[in-house]
Amino acid sequence: MGSVVVVGSQWGDEGKGKIVDWLSERADVIVRFQGGHNAGHTLVIDGVRYKLSLLPSGVVRPGKLSIIGNGVVLDPAALLSEIETMRGHGVEISPATLKVAETVPLILSVHRELDRLREAASGAGAIGTTGRGIGPAYEDKVGRRAIRLADLLDPASLQPRIERLLAHHNALRVGLGAEPMAAAAIAEEVEAARPVLDYADAAWRTLRDARHAGKNILFEGAQGAMLDIDHGTYPFVTSSNTVAGQAAAGTGVGPSFLGRTLGITKAYTTRVGNGPFPTEQDNAIGRTLGERGAEFGTVTGRRRRCGWFDAVMVRQAVETGGIDGLALTKLDVLDGFDELKICIGYRLDGETIDRLPADTARQARVEPVYETVEGWKRSTKGARSWGELPAEAVKYVRHVEELVKAPVSMLSTSPERIDTILVDDPFRI
Repeated sequence: MGSVVVVGSQWGDEGKGKIVDWLSERADVIVRFQGGHNAGHTLVIDGVRYKLSLLPSGVVRPGKLSIIGNGVVLDPAALLSEIETMRGHGVEISPATLKVAETVPLILSVHRELDRLREAASGAGAIGTTGRGIGPAYEDKVGRRAIRLADLLDPASLQPRIERLLAHHNALRVGLGAEPMAAAAIAEEVEAARPVLDYADAAWRTLRDARHAGKNILFEGAQGAMLDIDHGTYPFVTSSNTVAGQAAAGTGVGPSFLGRTLGITKAYTTRVGNGPFPTEQDNAIGRTLGERGAEFGTVTGRRRRCGWFDAVMVRQAVETGGIDGLALTKLDVLDGFDELKICIGYRLDGETIDRLPADTARQARVEPVYETVEGWKRSTKGARSWGELPAEAVKYVRHVEELVKAPVSMLSTSPERIDTILVDDPFRI
């Protein structure tokens, strides 16, 4: 039996989709433990591209059990739409193959609208959210006014819950210049969510049974460590914990069961939205990385900011997230550069530091300290063994390992799942 937690080690978009799909073939159960439909995975299987936002990556593989854990915030309409899209691709999804934790909070129209109203009112101080209601839904969960999936089982209790929810939201809406939301409109939305009850489950118990049966379990995270609400570049972060520790709280298993943590790490760095980015290359280099790497968001389609590999940031993610090994992705995007740069420290107010400061003002002032390494001319695209890689590419990977203090367990050289060099099987205990 083995358990593996997969997290991003940067600002998301590290290529988790392919790696999670690769691991899903070896897992029996795949469970999402945080986030919502603001992040996406793209899977390429036998030439077919699948774009997933809420559904765990295991849904595309027959014989796997997929679970949406309690740490996720769930937009019912988005989930039902995604299920129908997958069925259109010939993917079988049923209550036998998909379970949704009965305690997930629901994302409703008031959450989506509040998200957009706030961003519009923030002007230059906008966070750069996707506007999908993730943050407001998490706020309501913590504020104990959320409507959860299990609440739909007792229609008599819904009206007072809706009124409590709107007492909060309508005050905010009026303050932001919007009309109050009618309780009847929310009641209609909640009623439309009832088909999701077919998938409702005491997910923690299902996971307990899987553990006792000796199943391999894959815990799938979204976004990346530097978007973590506690450990990321606050306030330019997501609204949940994205580090591996959340896999326990977000699914209902004990932390001792989580097993190994695999940090998905891009061979360079990207970021979507606002916030600090010390190694950003707003120039021809950044444009080249973006074009070669097809750096557009799976969910939003937004262009990603691109820059050199930041070893300081990834080392910090390794330490705060308990990452045991890396899955290094998109190495082939670096093909053809005469030289490459790696950030090995930051200069701040005349001093060199080895961590990203916690406060926004100092984060904005840090300047990267670069080390220049030799590039390679021979293609790495599609390589499936170390022997197929140029010597300079191998040196680059080994140097990354030294700098971030974590071994590379997997190396990805194209979007195709077969183009993967396995160093150490994460499910092996």
